[in-house]
Amino acid sequence: MTLDSITLPDDLLWINEFDWNPVVQSQDRSLTGGLLIQEQSKSYGRPIELSGGEDAAWVSRSVVVNLLALSQVANKVMTLTLPDLRQYSVIFDRSAGSPIEARQVLPYAYPGDDYQYSLVIRLLTVE
Repeated sequence: MTLDSITLPDDLLWINEFDWNPVVQSQDRSLTGGLLIQEQSKSYGRPIELSGGEDAAWVSRSVVVNLLALSQVANKVMTLTLPDLRQYSVIFDRSAGSPIEARQVLPYAYPGDDYQYSLVIRLLTVE
């Protein structure tokens, strides 16, 4: 799995893959009391949350540093390639705070570049 040029573990799970509804719907009442329903397909904006939990998909500190540097670029459109070769054009999803969460697997005061972290990445499709 890759996000632009950053290689990610293949066991990162797309934990919200089937939570997205590709159709938006609005409902309203007319003056006669009848129900008015409008539906339209969404063009993009599908959330992609990748996580390995605490027990899988660990990454090195150097990968976390590279992801953080990438997340500091506004409006950066990236290519996410999943292990099954599906590709998505994505940006970081900042709507709920930080788009990247990284936690040390075992807390250590001065971790080196190879120290292991659990990871959550939040993205949105843009095309």
